[in-house]
Parts: sequence; structure tokens; C-alpha cells
Amino acid sequence: MRPWTSSTWRRAAAVSLTVVCLGYAPVAMTELWSYARPGAPAPGEWLLAHTVSPRYVADALASRVAPYRHSLIPMIVHSVLGGLLMLLGPAQLLTAARRRTRLHRALGVLFAVTVYASMAGAGLYLARTAPEDAFSGAAFWIVLATILVGTVLSVTFGILAAVGGFPDLHQRWMLLCYGYLLTAPLLRLEWGALPAVLPGLPMTEVNRVAIMHLGSLVVFGALLASRAKDPRGSVEGLGRSWAPLPVTAVAHVAGAATLAWIVHALAPYGTTGHRLLAAYLLPYAVAYAVMATGARRAARAGRSWAREEWRIHLTALCLAPALSAGAVAVFRRSLGLGPFTALTAGVAIGCGIAAFGATLVVSLRLMYAREVRRRSLPAPLPVPRTTAAVP
Repeated sequence: MRPWTSSTWRRAAAVSLTVVCLGYAPVAMTELWSYARPGAPAPGEWLLAHTVSPRYVADALASRVAPYRHSLIPMIVHSVLGGLLMLLGPAQLLTAARRRTRLHRALGVLFAVTVYASMAGAGLYLARTAPEDAFSGAAFWIVLATILVGTVLSVTFGILAAVGGFPDLHQRWMLLCYGYLLTAPLLRLEWGALPAVLPGLPMTEVNRVAIMHLGSLVVFGALLASRAKDPRGSVEGLGRSWAPLPVTAVAHVAGAATLAWIVHALAPYGTTGHRLLAAYLLPYAVAYAVMATGARRAARAGRSWAREEWRIHLTALCLAPALSAGAVAVFRRSLGLGPFTALTAGVAIGCGIAAFGATLVVSLRLMYAREVRRRSLPAPLPVPRTTAAVP
């Protein structure tokens, strides 16, 4: 049995996700209260101060006051609703698994409305804050903006898929949406964990390390969850692969060339560059190995649809460094960012954007297969007319 679809793996992943979400919900809801009213309950700050140090937390708070000052109300709305989303996500997964259709739809409407409202608060903060004035600088601002757009688009496509009668696509888009949302609690976990590995780094630098891999981790998790929830070995009407060997070969060459460019570009920045490279390359290598193994095993087992989805995402992952290289050039010319800031921002968003594109291709692939299947069905026979008997 494949490890990423075994019942043990799925149960462990579901329990871990639920624990993280339930633990982060109260932290998110109260995170910004102390900015509006000093001395207000802040369990996240208390926990971080006891995990790392009070000085670490105090320095981080001091650096966040100015960026949040003009957008405090929208950010409080964003964080409180973000905590609610942490509770709604596991509830949605549970109602879907238990086939509680009515409750799942009702909670889904609440989830979608909450996503839009929460992202509106974050959008106001980003619109009112210049990239260079944001907490942790312009690269962090760009990553936040990218996550916001990805979250809004993925929940929108998830709604359209549900309305259009594509439950499998609805599931994929909503898992991707929740993956983007999970960057918030995972970042907080890194605030507490990375100082033990990289002592002396302020939170602004911890953020720089975290953004190099958080996007790739959450979209990779969404892919694993999608594959675990899709037992189909084949899909009627699938036809030829949209990721044949020539396409994957070109993607591998482009990916290897731009990965080498990223290594060469970050190397001159000494310890900082090496730290960011490690934060980017290690998760990238793990994701590549799992996707390549999944595609190979599916091919050996004759599971054409599983192989197709793995290969589409693998191709996108190979192209992610090329997307990053293009983004670096755009950021330098359009935003006037310095070389290092543009480089870190471009590298940080590549995998997340590539995974979004791969999910879009997978959606088009399944929609095309359904259309092929529909056209191949025989036309219904005409119903003969009956005439009234003549007396």
C-alpha cells in the first residue's frame, strides 16, 4: 500500500492538522489585541516569550507597531476571522469524510464568506503599507500579497467547481486554499523553532528564512491530501498525457538551469545566502523525490490518472525556479527593489505559484476528460409518438 494513502498516514495527518489548527485559533484571534489595548491577553506572545526569550518577543513587537498602526482595525478583523477559519477547516474535512452533505454545504458557505472577509482585512493592510515599510520588509510584503491572491482565487475556483458539479476539483481547490491559510500557523511554529536552530536571529530574519519554504510546504501538503482522497486509478476519457516525456524533459532542463542560477545568485551573500539556500533546497528536494516516486509507482501499477496528476505537479515543480527567476527580474524593474530583496521574494513565491498553475491544469484536464466522455456517449433514442385509437 502506498504510504501517502494508507489509513495510518491519513489518520496521523488529520490529527496533526487538527491539533495545529485548534492550538493556533486562540492565538490568531488574540494576537493583535495588545496593539489596541496594552495588557490585553496575548497567549501567543506569552508562549513565544517562554519558548525563545522575552527580548525576542519585545524586539518583534517593536518592529511591528509602525506597519500596523494605520491598519490596526483591518488587521484585527483579519486575525480574528483567521482564527475562525482554523476551526472551520477541520470541521469541513470531517463533514466531508462523514458525508454530512447539508452541514458541509452550510459550513462551506460560512468558510467562503469568512475567507473573503479575512482577506479583505489583509488586503487593506497591504494596500495602505508600502512594501519597504512592511514588517520584515518588501520580500515579506510580496509573499503575503501572493498568498492573499492565491487564497482568494483558490476558494473562488472551489466554489465554481462545486456549482459546476465537479466535486473532485472542488476538493482540490479547497485543500489548496486551506494550504495557503496554514502558512500563518506554520510561520508561528517557525518563530518558536528556528531560534533554537539559528540562535541570535531576530524575528524579521526568521521570517526571511521561513518564506523560502513555507509556500512549497503547504502546496505540497495540499497535493498529498488530494492524492490521498482520490482513489481512482484511471479516469474515463483521459486520453493522452498532458505531461509527456518531451514536456517533462524540457521542464527538468529549465529547472536545473534556473536552480543553478539561484544557487549562484545567493552564494555571494555569505552565511545569509547559504542559510536561505538550505531553507529552499531541502524542502524542494523532498517534494521532488516524492512526486517522482509517486509518478513512477503509479505508472508501474497502471494507474493512469494518478500518474498524470503526479507528473503535472512534478513538471510545475521543475518550472518553479524558472518562475522565480522571471519574478526577480519583474520585481527589480517594476518595484525598484534591490538585488537581494528581489531575489528572496522571487525565490519565495515560485513554488506556490507553480502549484496553483498545476492545480489549474489538473482541473482543465478533468473537465476535458468529462467532455470527451460526454461526447462519446451514444445519442438517446427518439421516443416514438403514440396516437389515439380510432373508434
